[in-house]
Amino acid sequence: MEKTKYKNLVTKHTPKEDVFYNAVIAFITGGIMGIIGQGLIDFYSYYLTIPTKEATVCMLVTLIFFSCLFTSLGFFDKWVNFAKCGLIVPITGFAHATMSAALEYRKEGLVTGIGANMLKLSGAVVIFGVVSAWTFSLIRLLIGVI
Repeated sequence: MEKTKYKNLVTKHTPKEDVFYNAVIAFITGGIMGIIGQGLIDFYSYYLTIPTKEATVCMLVTLIFFSCLFTSLGFFDKWVNFAKCGLIVPITGFAHATMSAALEYRKEGLVTGIGANMLKLSGAVVIFGVVSAWTFSLIRLLIGVI
């Protein structure tokens, strides 16, 4: 089969994505995640009398915990397929990627399986986060000195 005919055949049978619908769903679910996060901060700060700065950390830990739990139970993937980037972009997406890799390689052992492959999907985020933090800290230091 010629390349052009094959390309036309693939294009004809490839499902079309509704970009507007996906954007609306991601916007709504991302907003709901923001509301849940703010609700957790309010809960921790008002009902448990934790200062707001520490309540923010507690909120992040809670979201990470539930993301890992729901990934382990097997239904976070279904939510991500529906919500698109509304669940992938926040910290829940990072936790999901890390937990998915850990679950996939758990049969190979703690060191060679989980330890070696846990950050396979999310390792780039860690590296760029550390490098960015170091770079911006250096810039801030140099601006403060000048």
